[in-house]
Amino acid sequence: MTRRAIPWLVLIGILVAALSLRGPIIALTPVLPDIIADLGISTASAGLLTTAPVVMFAVITPLAALVIRRAGAEIALLLSLAGVMVGTLVRALPGFGSMLAGMIIIGAAIAIGNVVIPVIIRRDLPPERTAIATAAYSATLNAGSLLTALATVPVAEATGWSLALVLWGGFTILGIALWIVHIVRSRSWGSAERASGEAPEYRGNRHVDTASITGPMPVVVDNRVAAILRRPIVWLLLVAFASQSAVYYALSTWLPTILLDATDVDAAAAGALASVFQGVAIAGAMIAPLLLRYVGAVPSGLLLGGCFTVMVIGMLVAPDLAALWASFGAVAHSSGFVLIFTGLVRASRSDAEAATMSALVQGGGYLFAALGAPIMGAVQEASGGWQVPLIAVLAVVVLYTSALISAMAVAFRRS
Repeated sequence: MTRRAIPWLVLIGILVAALSLRGPIIALTPVLPDIIADLGISTASAGLLTTAPVVMFAVITPLAALVIRRAGAEIALLLSLAGVMVGTLVRALPGFGSMLAGMIIIGAAIAIGNVVIPVIIRRDLPPERTAIATAAYSATLNAGSLLTALATVPVAEATGWSLALVLWGGFTILGIALWIVHIVRSRSWGSAERASGEAPEYRGNRHVDTASITGPMPVVVDNRVAAILRRPIVWLLLVAFASQSAVYYALSTWLPTILLDATDVDAAAAGALASVFQGVAIAGAMIAPLLLRYVGAVPSGLLLGGCFTVMVIGMLVAPDLAALWASFGAVAHSSGFVLIFTGLVRASRSDAEAATMSALVQGGGYLFAALGAPIMGAVQEASGGWQVPLIAVLAVVVLYTSALISAMAVAFRRS
């Protein structure tokens, strides 16, 4: 069988878009102490700033499939990036209310991107390349998070934290430009093929009429959603994604503050150390395809759960070695993300089902994940330290490990 070529413009567009699908949220975390001081808000209120987007992931994700069906995949992603840019500008306005409103807009926009990208990967890329493409997407998500976590404090020291957050919108503008180019080219090709009477192009995992590439995509609705909900793999993926995301957002939000409270580092150093959690995840995402190939899906799930456990226990007993523990957690988070969505793509039987499964898994998952940061902040205030919150995180890690192992067993079992 001849291998199909990778549509590089699509892949590059996905990767550039990914820079704007986590970075705008993570950018706040290194400057949270400054935001708390300048706005006069509590720790729990500050947690809302990073929680609000995750809440919107849960609220908007069920509607994202409808947006994709009505607008088409490419337009949906373009709308996602435009929304991120609008939210970034609103967030820069004075006051806590404007900042919270901006984060809500950013979260709603990112929710659409979260759902549509796995659909585009499944539709446009060869089946044998979906795992590596998902890994590259995950790595780029973490690259955006790393850059914002590492550079926000130095930029904020020179410009102020509000302007520093606005400057990251440059990645979003680049993503918008790339997808406009792709949409224009796709429509030009479609018009040319219809005029010449050429046969439909073969795209990714299925035959599609090139004229419909930028048009509405079918999405499973009504009674077919109920049929998908009866599949055990959907619930296993949902629990795995929910628990992983809760741990990720809780630790991403509070890791710099934990380091400030538990070690002797300053704010810049705490941000740099916390950025390891994002930075190692870039390489960690690329480990996942290797684990799937050489270790197997179920052992990979067990290994990644162990890595998350090492991070949490390490932060409990030796926070001065945070960079080491964060490296384990980064591999667990990024590789787990790849395993979950590779399993989703593998288990879905059509593009429509992939869109619906993606919406269900992410919508339900983010609803649970939204609780991670505020609960961890509230428990810290109630207990007076970070030991009890970290023990609670460890319990969620156990749930994550169990669900991931089970999901991998179902998604990758041989017929």
